[in-house]
Amino acid sequence: MKRRVLAVVAACTLSLSAPGVFAASADPALSRQVSAFIDAWHDDAAHARMAYFDKIAADGVYIGTDKTELWGKAAFETWAKPYFDKKSAWAFKAVSRNVYTSGDGKIVWFDELLDTQMGPCQASGVLRKTANGFEIEHYQLSMAVPNELGKSVTDLITAHANKAAAK
Repeated sequence: MKRRVLAVVAACTLSLSAPGVFAASADPALSRQVSAFIDAWHDDAAHARMAYFDKIAADGVYIGTDKTELWGKAAFETWAKPYFDKKSAWAFKAVSRNVYTSGDGKIVWFDELLDTQMGPCQASGVLRKTANGFEIEHYQLSMAVPNELGKSVTDLITAHANKAAAK
């Protein structure tokens, strides 16, 4: 899995530096296609549709908000099954999204600000454009903690870790 992540990072880096293959904000039509795909993906989770997992590449990676949440597709699907067995798993609504593409348009990456049940979150992802449409290669979710609360959150995390270590 680490090799896959490194390959995606390398592809993005090469697309930024290779002659004639510069990264740029995606054209409006591609941005709309990507946004529709990601919005549908989020909607699949909100309605606990298993199509959610079909949008993730076979070797795709999902990184959640907890430091233990780094999954390949199969492990993520296993972890999420109890949530998807209900009528709703989680609901993420994009507040804003930026979409970028490699010069050849085969690799797309994005960042988004989300309204979630956890409060505001930020996420970023890498998509691959295939003959069948897009697939998610990498997605990372994080809670958007205001800077003014950073020390308080860090103190809570430290106290939690110390408590767990004391057991």
